[in-house]
Amino acid sequence: MKISGFTIIRNAVINDYPIVEAVRSILPVVDEMIILVGNSDDDTLGLMQSINDPKIKIHHSVWDASLRTGGSVLAVETNKAFQLIDPDSDWAFYIQGDEAVHEKYHQTIRETCLQYKDDKRVQGLVFKYLHFYGTYDYVGDSRKWYDHEVRVIRNDKKISSYKDAQGFRVGKQQLKVKPVDAYVYHYGWVKSPEQMMKKMKNFSKLWHSDQALEDMMKAPDFWNYDEFDSLQKFTGTHPAVMQERIARQNWKTELDISKKKFSLKDKLLYYFEKKTGIRLFDFRNYKII
Repeated sequence: MKISGFTIIRNAVINDYPIVEAVRSILPVVDEMIILVGNSDDDTLGLMQSINDPKIKIHHSVWDASLRTGGSVLAVETNKAFQLIDPDSDWAFYIQGDEAVHEKYHQTIRETCLQYKDDKRVQGLVFKYLHFYGTYDYVGDSRKWYDHEVRVIRNDKKISSYKDAQGFRVGKQQLKVKPVDAYVYHYGWVKSPEQMMKKMKNFSKLWHSDQALEDMMKAPDFWNYDEFDSLQKFTGTHPAVMQERIARQNWKTELDISKKKFSLKDKLLYYFEKKTGIRLFDFRNYKII
């Protein structure tokens, strides 16, 4: 069995993406790691080269600025990276630049890939998610955070990235997947208030019209982390690759997680999910078989 990893990245230094940690977090699982580096305004290429692992294969790309609306350029670049994977690989493990996988899940991931390697009905594996917010001490636990997503796909080039690279499809058809008992840790909302707003303004260039982008640029130079509906304290451990970054945290954000800011409908759905473990009326970008 052969597993390839793949990711895309651009302006990682400016936006302080934990892309080095993301890549290192799955290197023990994969046999090769494709990194597609976009045209950047910083030394993202040098940052990727600094990982210095023989599994890594770095490629270069120029992002099409005309595809920025809705983040579609992210899917285009993800598909480019997927096409670069060794044809002999059975699976492709996709990791985004603000995600990481805990080392305690490495064996489970490989065992699940092996379990379904020859079952061609299975087009991917769906992971559980933890979304960190504000600092490394809080996770979002409301319906606004997606709780599962496909991150391992079969090396079938009929599969392609969907919309803003959130998931994958075959044409318009959802992938048929099996669950893997592992979490992806998402750190996209963990930055200083100033760095978070800087990232949001830069990221908006991939999403919005000229007018909306102009309005975004007028926003204050810091992010207000009080704008959340529900959080809970994180009591577990972070991946080993994240420990150095966590130790460098140089800001404090105290959040009152006792307050829940829901509409009546969302409040009822939230507490039903907490009681039963069932998330009603939730959109799934895949089909579990």
